[in-house]
Amino acid sequence: MTLTQLEYIKALDDHRHFSVAAAQCFVTQPTLSMQIHKLEEELGVKIFDRTKQPVIPTEIGSGIIAQARVILRESAQIKQLIDEQKDTLSGELRLGIIPTLAPYLLPPLYKAMRAKYPQLNLLIKETITEEIVQDLKHNRLDCSIVVTPLNETGIREDVLFYEELFVYVSKMNALSGKKYVLASDIDPNQLWLLEEGHCFRSQILNLCELRKSGDFHFKYETGSLETLKRMVDKSDGITILPELAVMEFSPAQLKLVKKLKQPSPAREISLVTHRDHIKNRLIRTLKEEILQIIPARMRQVGSKKVVEI
Repeated sequence: MTLTQLEYIKALDDHRHFSVAAAQCFVTQPTLSMQIHKLEEELGVKIFDRTKQPVIPTEIGSGIIAQARVILRESAQIKQLIDEQKDTLSGELRLGIIPTLAPYLLPPLYKAMRAKYPQLNLLIKETITEEIVQDLKHNRLDCSIVVTPLNETGIREDVLFYEELFVYVSKMNALSGKKYVLASDIDPNQLWLLEEGHCFRSQILNLCELRKSGDFHFKYETGSLETLKRMVDKSDGITILPELAVMEFSPAQLKLVKKLKQPSPAREISLVTHRDHIKNRLIRTLKEEILQIIPARMRQVGSKKVVEI
């Protein structure tokens, strides 16, 4: 049994397809298949049921793969221990981030990391929270920046900052003349939301208490806050935006940004890891760089009301 063979069965479990798993491991499909077959012969059990499409682990195979993940994670700590002792920060950090943070947080973060740590390979994946949690649990990501709390077993949450939520209204909307907006002021039929699957959508539905109402209709759904902003600009609509999304607004746009009634609702942003993560120094450095970017006021929750997902 070799670590390479364990890497192969982990990859096949991740992708459930021999050719995709082989490409992920940078080997040919026959090589991957042969090594997995040799491991099965050595152990005297079938790890995968090849009669199924896509291929799936057998009952005993699931246990073997779970233990393989533990062994691979533990073995990676040897290299990590060496990296921790080096003066220069190097290696690879796989970072996940949700789409409602990526456009505003990533550009300055990436610029700072590249300038200060040129030997560090920062691999970034932008995706929804549900996929991020699974990637962390299966060791496909080292850490992620998401909205919390997640309440997920095995996931550690380290709060970074709190992001206030604002109402953004069209200049043609009746609310454009108000300084503060109540949740009850928002007409559900004028509210533009992200598509299903985004945690920010769930927060807004909770904030506006739309879960309790079956009397609303959404004209359009998108996966981009930037698209929502443009749709509001071209209509008489309304949307809810997080603080980072409005920080670079023009003076004309800022006039259309309205506060919600105090205490101002906010969302909690955290750096999350799997409980068995090992890249401690890299993750600590990443956290420090994020906090350098974020205004100090956002690191204080104050009297803000954190909106649950």
